[in-house]
This record gives sequence, C-alpha cells and structure tokens, in this order.
Amino acid sequence: MPPKKKVEEKKVLLGRPGNNLKAGIVGLANVGKSTFFQSITRSPLGNPANYPFATIEPEEARVIVPSPRFDNLCEIYKPASQVPAHLTVYDIAGLTKGASAGEGLGNAFLSHIRAVDSIYQVVRCFDDAEIVHIEGDVDPIRDLQIINEELRLKDIEFAQKALENAHKIARRGGQSLEVKQKKEETVLIERIIKLLEDGQRVANQEWTPKEVESINSMFLLTAKPCIYLINLSEKDYIRKKNKHLLRIKEWVDKYSPGDMIIPFSVCMEEKLSTMSPEEQEEELKKIGTQSALPKIITSMRQKLDLISFFTSGPDEVREWTIREGTKAPQAAGVIHNDLMNTFILAQIMKYSDMVEYKDENAIKSAGKLLQKGKDYVVEDGDIIYFRSAAGKN
Repeated sequence: MPPKKKVEEKKVLLGRPGNNLKAGIVGLANVGKSTFFQSITRSPLGNPANYPFATIEPEEARVIVPSPRFDNLCEIYKPASQVPAHLTVYDIAGLTKGASAGEGLGNAFLSHIRAVDSIYQVVRCFDDAEIVHIEGDVDPIRDLQIINEELRLKDIEFAQKALENAHKIARRGGQSLEVKQKKEETVLIERIIKLLEDGQRVANQEWTPKEVESINSMFLLTAKPCIYLINLSEKDYIRKKNKHLLRIKEWVDKYSPGDMIIPFSVCMEEKLSTMSPEEQEEELKKIGTQSALPKIITSMRQKLDLISFFTSGPDEVREWTIREGTKAPQAAGVIHNDLMNTFILAQIMKYSDMVEYKDENAIKSAGKLLQKGKDYVVEDGDIIYFRSAAGKN
C-alpha cells in the first residue's frame, strides 16, 4: 500500500476565537499613529497633535474592509441595503521608555493593549524637523527595541505572577487533576519566561492547543499578532526606497519572525483621505503608486485568520466575519443566537457559482445549491441561507 500522506497540522492561534476582533495602533509618541487612525477610518476622532501623549484614551472606529466579492454581489442583487464587513481599530496612547514600570502613560497604554486582539505597530522612518521625536532623533531600530522591551518586561511580570499562583497549587502534592495541571503549567510558564528574557515574542512560537488555552488565560501582550507599519515620507514611499528598511527587516526576522512589514506613508494617506474616490484615483495615477490602506486592512484579517460569508438577497447583501474553521451553527450564531440554538441546516451557494450563473434559480437548476448540516465547516466566500426551528431564516 502507498504510504499515507502526511497531513500538515494548522498552527493553533492564540487569542479568543470570536468574530468581532479588534486591532490596536501602537508605537512611540509622534510616529504618526493618530494621523494614520484618521486616514484609515476617515474619522476626526484622533488627536494628532505634535507633542507626546496627545492621545490619552484609545479612540475607536470601524474600518470598512475592501471586498471585491461584496461589491460584485451588490451589483448582481442590487439590494435595498448594503452592509460590508468591518474591522474595529483603536488609536492607543503613545508608549515611552519605562512604560512597563508606569512611566508616562505606561499603565494606561499597557491595559489598552491588553484589551485588543492584534497590533498595528507604527514605526517612524521619516525626517521632519517640525515633528518632534520623543527620543530626539529618528532611529527605527531603537524604537522597535523600546516597544519590544516594554511589552516583554510587562509580560515577564504577568508570567511571574501566574507562575507564583501555579506553584502554590502544585506544592500541595497529591494526584488530583488540578495539581497535575498546575505542575504542567509551571513548566510552560517557565519556558515562556525564558523566551521572553531571550528577547522573543510569545506570538511567534509554536504552541499546542492545551498550551494555547493556558497562555490565553494570561492575556500576554506579546501573544498578540503584530503587523509592522513602516511610516515613510511620501517621496520614499513612491520610490519604494528608504535607508532603514533593510535593518528593520533584519530586526523583525530576528525578534518577530514571520510577522509582516508593510511600508506606507501617513503623509500621503492623510492627503488622500480628504479627496473623493475619483480624485484619489487621479492623484494615485499621477504619482504612480497605490494606497497601502487596503493591504493594511486585509492583511490584519488574514493575520487573525478571519474569513467571510455572505447573506444575499434583494433586501440586503451583508458580509459577515468569522474565524476560519467555524462550523455552520456557530456562523449562524454570528447573525443571531437563536439561529445557532435552533439550527436545522444551511443552504449554501459558492461565490464562484454566483459569479458564473448570476442567478439563484440557475444555480439550483444546475444542482449546485448545497444542503449542509451541523458539522459543515464554513468556507471563505460561502453565500448562506440558514434554516432554523424558530422559523428565522
């Protein structure tokens, strides 16, 4: 018999598995966080003043997710209502050296980071004498090290407290399940403390499902997925060159391996955010580049393992967000809890079939309307009608 194919195991993700996940914008003071927040959300909520700690409380806004599939479905159905997917974004106060010990707005900053599911870390790589850098000059590697250091130091503190609590129970002795679990947990926490002391982030390691469960209970800052946004001058962004980029990549490869680096220009994005779509298109064509915002938004969804399904009809086309691997009843629960609790079946059309046939009846006639039960794992792009015992569809 031929050897069985080795099934590649999917990496177990840290964090909560919910669909309404939140991304926080972090970085040192005056690196462009609040201006980026205003640009990506088209919102005036942020306070992009030219002095440290202009943002005291995190500002929140919902960002519409760019989705050609959603646009196509709206074109096919021409619905009365259109509801795109969104990502919730927070503008968090600027961090400073010593934040882990409470310096500046350190305690508030760290508690706000603890409340989000992922991080956009903005790194300044532009020179501007009019915009004060809190450390005196532009040095992105130093800035990366400061933030990495502060988050790691706070995580070491969290982990040591967790280790102390686990030790208390493990020292009781005996063969109870709780004692056994805490003994295993102490080994895990000691491993976490060691990797943090070595300069590594928890999110960039491989963990078993059982270990993920323990790590999630500690709410570690370095366990959150991170995308590094490299804030360039408009000139450097257009020409795709900057003297710091190679060094930044080397640093990320060493201390945050596998995480994405996206160069962008807050200056350019701010200018574009004041224009109409037609004006934006004309401006981008003139300068020969593209906005980085769509990539920034969709990349974070991928980082969080988020996918979409659709509910479509003449009344409404809506894009819903779930985590990959979600089964049909749980996907129904995103719409309404009653749909999950009284789930009967899911009627599913594939997006590719809708693009081909452009008509539900034609899809049914072709035998491509699928009937799926409770064990069906929703696939990205599914168009779904849920049937429930409560009569809600």
